[in-house]
Amino acid sequence: MGEFRWKGGCMIPKSLIERMFGAATIQRWNDHVRPVELTELDKQAHKAFIVYLLARFEEDRGASLDWSFLVEGFLFEFLPRVVLTDIKAPFYHRLMAVNGPKVNEHVMRVLQEELAEVEGGLPDRFRRYLEGREGEKLERRLLKAAHYLATQWEFRLVYHLEPFLYGIERTKAEIENQIEDYIDLIGVQKIHLKQKAYGFVDLCGQLRFQQRWAQTPRMPRTSVLGHSLFVALLAHLFGLKRRFCPIRVRNNFFCALMHDLPELFTRDIISPIKRSIEGLETFVEQEERRLVEERLLPLLPDAWHVQVMYYLDRPFENRILEGGQRRGLRVIDAQHNDDRYEPTDGELIKHCDNLSALIEASKSLETGIQSPALLDGAATILAQYRAAPEGPIPYSVFMQFCPAALAGEANAKTSLARKRSRGQAPSAR
Repeated sequence: MGEFRWKGGCMIPKSLIERMFGAATIQRWNDHVRPVELTELDKQAHKAFIVYLLARFEEDRGASLDWSFLVEGFLFEFLPRVVLTDIKAPFYHRLMAVNGPKVNEHVMRVLQEELAEVEGGLPDRFRRYLEGREGEKLERRLLKAAHYLATQWEFRLVYHLEPFLYGIERTKAEIENQIEDYIDLIGVQKIHLKQKAYGFVDLCGQLRFQQRWAQTPRMPRTSVLGHSLFVALLAHLFGLKRRFCPIRVRNNFFCALMHDLPELFTRDIISPIKRSIEGLETFVEQEERRLVEERLLPLLPDAWHVQVMYYLDRPFENRILEGGQRRGLRVIDAQHNDDRYEPTDGELIKHCDNLSALIEASKSLETGIQSPALLDGAATILAQYRAAPEGPIPYSVFMQFCPAALAGEANAKTSLARKRSRGQAPSAR
């Protein structure tokens, strides 16, 4: 992984990471018949895909967007959801109308210390966002529209199972009325009319049906869709102190969000299988690219294809665009931290992907599930970072999520690796 290059980088408290991951356990529509588990993490992930679509359409018609504000606004709308859990929407809207300041104050009290550990100015920006001091900016409207469109997509799954249920038509009408408030947004119009953009939204939503670690029982179960958002949130937070330019913030978040999008067409082929069959990894990459070009890109405007492929192709490579050409970099230096270079921290995204996988395995093992696949997966991830304990995410962060069954072994091996790196002979035993 190379030498440590992130001195002064951001640290996220374990409690905040666990709080965000906890969205995978919040069940939505749990007072209705549901064809599958519908979790808050999946819904928020779908919202993130939709907001990318809406934002790009607005840019195409001349809007100037603050991508840093959009990504951070997404985070600031996500966090209250995990604090307040799944309150029925009509009651939540009434609660905020009557007691909004008190609710916001409660959310702030819960998150204040955790956010301050991430970055000193984050709690104040969070408070400003909750209080709406910036007014009704376009970015806020895009986030709200994406929220209601993601809700509508979920509701359609529920509605077809129970169209006879008392009150279901009222819920349907309420959601449609909420979306109508944003019908001036061109992306909302296209999705509402079920044009090609709706196909993209629908495909992204289907990633919630694909389970991670499908070969073993887990608790909580996470989907490819929810995992993708968790990686994106981690990438944003771990990069926060680095003062990234707005396009770098955008690229890191949405590249992380889309890094598993090709699995729509292949499902999750685990790395040990890819590596154990000669030529399989290259074949999978080639097929994923072909299927993306044939089935996904035609759903998006032609002008977007270069950017989407910039995200999907080699997502874990540090890169910039220079003279319109992609260039991989070992380090993205201060000179290239500029919107015109389209910088993207693929190495950081890869670390966040691994951290997410470790947390998925560790949390399942904590529940008492004894699975060799989970233990082997956790051990493999920890081994990757043991010899080089500092990087975009320090090894100490990974060790916070080391399963108890591996803790003693991991600590011993870490001590040995550090002694060797300092040229010290290990003690005889």
